[in-house]
Amino acid sequence: MAASAVRVTAVATIKVTVGGFLNSLRPSRAIDDVKDLIGRSLYLELVSSQLDAKTGQEKPRLRSYAHKVADNDADVVTYEADFDVPPGFGEVGAVLVTNEHHTEMFLEDVNLYSSSAVAGSDSDSDDGARAAPLLAIRCKSWVEPKSADANGNGKRVFFANKPYLPGQTPPGLRSYRKKDLEQKRGDGRGERKPTDRIYDYDTYNDLGDPDSDAGKKARPVLGGSAQFPYPRRCRTGRPMSTTDPETETRSGDNYVPRDEAFSEVKNLQFSVTTLRSVLHAAVPAVQSTLIDPDLGFSSFFVIDKLFEDGVELPKAEQLGFLRSVVPRLLQILRDGPGDQVLLFDTPANVQKDKFAWLRDEEFARETLAGMNPYAIELVREFPLKSKLDPAVYGPAESAITAEVLERQMGRVMTVAEAVSKKRLFMLDYHDLFLPYVHKIRAQANTTMYGSRTVFFLCDDGTLRLLAIELTRPASPTQPQWRRVFTSSTDTTESWLWRMAKSHVRAHDSGHHELVSHWLRTHCAVEPYIIAANRQLSEMHPVYQLLHPHFRYTMRINALARSALINAGGIIELSFSPQRYAMELSSVAYDKLWRFDTEALPADLVRRGMAVEDPGAEHGLRLTVPDYPFANDGLLVWDAIKGWVTAYVARFYPDTGTIAGDAELQAFWTDVRTVGHGDKKDAPGWPALDSPASLGHALTTIIWVASAHHAAVNFGQYDFGGYFPNRPSIARTNIPVEEPVDAAALAAFLDNPDQALRECFPSQVQATLVMAVLDLLSTHSPDEEYLGGLETAPWNGDATVRAAYGEFNARLKEIEGIIDGRNKDRRLKNRCGAGIVPYQLMKPFSQPGVTGMGIPNSTSI
Repeated sequence: MAASAVRVTAVATIKVTVGGFLNSLRPSRAIDDVKDLIGRSLYLELVSSQLDAKTGQEKPRLRSYAHKVADNDADVVTYEADFDVPPGFGEVGAVLVTNEHHTEMFLEDVNLYSSSAVAGSDSDSDDGARAAPLLAIRCKSWVEPKSADANGNGKRVFFANKPYLPGQTPPGLRSYRKKDLEQKRGDGRGERKPTDRIYDYDTYNDLGDPDSDAGKKARPVLGGSAQFPYPRRCRTGRPMSTTDPETETRSGDNYVPRDEAFSEVKNLQFSVTTLRSVLHAAVPAVQSTLIDPDLGFSSFFVIDKLFEDGVELPKAEQLGFLRSVVPRLLQILRDGPGDQVLLFDTPANVQKDKFAWLRDEEFARETLAGMNPYAIELVREFPLKSKLDPAVYGPAESAITAEVLERQMGRVMTVAEAVSKKRLFMLDYHDLFLPYVHKIRAQANTTMYGSRTVFFLCDDGTLRLLAIELTRPASPTQPQWRRVFTSSTDTTESWLWRMAKSHVRAHDSGHHELVSHWLRTHCAVEPYIIAANRQLSEMHPVYQLLHPHFRYTMRINALARSALINAGGIIELSFSPQRYAMELSSVAYDKLWRFDTEALPADLVRRGMAVEDPGAEHGLRLTVPDYPFANDGLLVWDAIKGWVTAYVARFYPDTGTIAGDAELQAFWTDVRTVGHGDKKDAPGWPALDSPASLGHALTTIIWVASAHHAAVNFGQYDFGGYFPNRPSIARTNIPVEEPVDAAALAAFLDNPDQALRECFPSQVQATLVMAVLDLLSTHSPDEEYLGGLETAPWNGDATVRAAYGEFNARLKEIEGIIDGRNKDRRLKNRCGAGIVPYQLMKPFSQPGVTGMGIPNSTSI
């Protein structure tokens, strides 16, 4: 302990932002300049980790105004404050920051140096570089001005980069730890302001807009009921609507806590402005050009022209901003003012093989290596049977017979043999969609069936598409109708086969977007984020582990509620279920979602795509050995598990440490009983009672937020950009449905090509979905990738940093393994003529639409 005071210098780094600190357009800038000049704009207080030994009270904080010392960097401004640390003050554990500017600032960090080191760096050093700090405090947070604090306090606490379990918190920091969590929880009252940092729960009661149109835009509340169970979202506290007191009004932007907002770089790629620009300006402009929003494509040639000439936009000056908002989509082809088009890049699958979408082999291959690899499952028993009430929905047993399948298999084996040998697989969209068929059909320009699609695993490892069953349930006016379709040499049957495949593709597109993508990643992850911020201190090692995997998720979800999943939003406009889309995701949550089966190994076992085998790699044996998503995904899963296991071992040496961690247990209780409260009594929730169970739960959360999302998101444009390959909607019934529409059947027989195109999305729907998929498939320039060094643990723990270094190295190895697999001609589901190589599990990527890269979080 020093015998005399030691002088230290605190160096605060503040990020220059267009919309915040040092915005020269704000009227308060002149006042801020004066405050900077007199050194009274940023107030810092150092907090000791220890209490006073005599009084047991907090030691007096060390206070100082910081003065601006550097403003010549385009990105940051630097402030310094000097402190004389008295003998016996103890280790500095936190800093209190008060922003006395008139606008918010983004505080990057506060580092403490010996004052002599700072002076040396300013004068003697050739490059001006400082020595390592005595203490580093990572902030990465918006700090509101003191004047905006209703309590007039305005103090923000930031803890030193040293994690502590609750029971290990230094005495001098305990009250700060507790108070910071209380502030982030809020009191559950009032409407949230954009500057708040409060995390609280609410149901999805803001998807409808009954005040604007009670007939067309009223929607049920999702969450909080047995009829529509659902995860929770972030509470905004907006007033309830007049028409329906259960529905929240949709005024203004959807609140997210301030630190969940996009960076400015991200905002350029995807923001409220971007979304509304593309979806609410470009598309209506296209609509006005086309006149008829239900108009289909007159030929496949016209579809191809989308990628060659694009869709013309009206000559409107105000559309010029689209060039900067979505530069990949919009190009100026001629010099004339306003001559602009919505021009689409050719998707990867069309670049490789323009006609792949017609082939049964590609249809089957994409169930294993496409954008929805989470749907295919093993046929465990035959005949196939529904679990729905036969009194309501008709016979439970499928119309797909053994004779049909054996004929399509070339009679190489019986169905019984194929089932016993695990050679039959299916896409089962029967029970999920069948109860909604008549509701969906009551809407205009859409239709729906329950469907089953059966595949056979061939000796070469590929899947053969065998049969499709489409079912319409009975109604008060019609009996049940169902039919099995197969490939055929008969011309009429061959075109019916193509139409049946198109219907199944639309079913798969809806399942992908509503279940595999939205529900299982975006929607299910938000409660983890809210619970972590409510119950885990930023000092907590588990908070620090999970934090990078929550980046931007709440903001992108808020944007989705604004324009994608809301009443009249993009999903309802463009996908078959239309107004019932979100209801269907609630049904899927009720019937299918369990926390334990969100882990990749358990998901594969649940679907019968793998069996547990302790002697096999990853402890699993795949039932389809060449399953690109599973093979690559298991490498990534194991890498995450290895990193998380090492991290947990560092902080939790035994079971007692976990059981005694009050914050950790409160976090898990919050997740189970509040965030996913409608499933709190469902099976599948592990008890966090050992390092192994904790590690597995955290691995599952990280997997879902990162790799699961990447698998179902970043291939969307490559596989769905050419919409005949993955139509988002089927608009017409299959022409042989009984009672047969004689005119529709005659038109089909006369021009089946046109009948298929009329089943496809309209021109407006297709261009709308293509624009959205392009946007969603794009990596932002500021993307942070799984295992990337930019998100290495910010504490200085040598064991943790070494484990993370091994994680990073392993992910780089995995990239090489995937590259090798994509060149292996024996792996026919990922390598061959015209096949898009499977790269969605490659961890790293450049910006843009690349079809690879696993961001840390569900960030778009």
